[in-house]
Amino acid sequence: MRDSGRPTLIDVAKRAGVGKTTASDALSGRGRISEATRDAVLTAAADLGYAPNTAAQHLRHSATGTLAIILPEVSARSAYYMTFAFGVISAAARADYDVTVVTRPQGQQRPRRLRADGIIIADPRRGDPVAERLIAEPTPVVTTEHVLEGPKPDGVVYSDHAAAMTQLMAHLDGTRFARPALIVAADDTDWSASLAHAFRDDCTARGVEPIIRYTSFEAPSHQVREATERLLADHPDVDAVVVGPDGGAVEVLSVLNRSGLVAGRDIAVASCVDYPALQFVDPPVTAVDLRPHAAGVAAAELILDLIGGSAEAPIEREHPIAVVGRASTQEGAAR
Repeated sequence: MRDSGRPTLIDVAKRAGVGKTTASDALSGRGRISEATRDAVLTAAADLGYAPNTAAQHLRHSATGTLAIILPEVSARSAYYMTFAFGVISAAARADYDVTVVTRPQGQQRPRRLRADGIIIADPRRGDPVAERLIAEPTPVVTTEHVLEGPKPDGVVYSDHAAAMTQLMAHLDGTRFARPALIVAADDTDWSASLAHAFRDDCTARGVEPIIRYTSFEAPSHQVREATERLLADHPDVDAVVVGPDGGAVEVLSVLNRSGLVAGRDIAVASCVDYPALQFVDPPVTAVDLRPHAAGVAAAELILDLIGGSAEAPIEREHPIAVVGRASTQEGAAR
């Protein structure tokens, strides 16, 4: 967010054609920066009338030995985010950094002041004012998944969720399951938007209408159950349900059981987020392994590289994910 249209560090960086961290170092006289780059940044700042936030600059260069993770509110009941946070913590500990974990309710407008050398924002939401404000500050910021609109972070750790959805749908090929539907969060994160877009494209390629039921990103259990019940009532021909929200697959199974339907026989079930319980339910559920611990490690390593100067913004690194096939999508296989 901007105060009355006041130019930000990101505006200066864009005008000078450099990254946010380089612009910050040039303005503060720190870092190994060529004279040409420093002059370009100073000229851009003068042209824009940029006034640096001296308090933020002090925090940026104070070397607190701490990283901060910003997690969505759903993290308190999400196996994915808890495992992701432990991945960040383990990588930070190896570099002798502490970690501050911050969760906040959706809709909170003002970020708390974070004394950290680098910030990791997990799954930033579209138009999130807190994420925008943090990204605009001099402190390096890494996001897991892309920011859909607004200022861009210094680094991104992303996964190809569209390809995973395509792989998941291809997993159904060769079975009698041919009428899929998707339950997913609204398109306000890179993750959910990628899943929905890929699902629509795949359905179009198959010549079937894409059936999608949306939930909130937080997707409490009752919301997934209600979405599943409406889906089955409105589209009794659906024979495969792909569910996005973390923990949602168990809720889909409970609705099927109450309806007298057998997952894997009557309806295929697949989850876009794997978690341990899916290996032990009956039947075990096909899922996308997002490798959350490794994702946390990757995010921590990238922010540490940016802080240490071995990586230069803007930078992106891909985190590989894969579909794990289980019985919930295989019992109906054609023989």
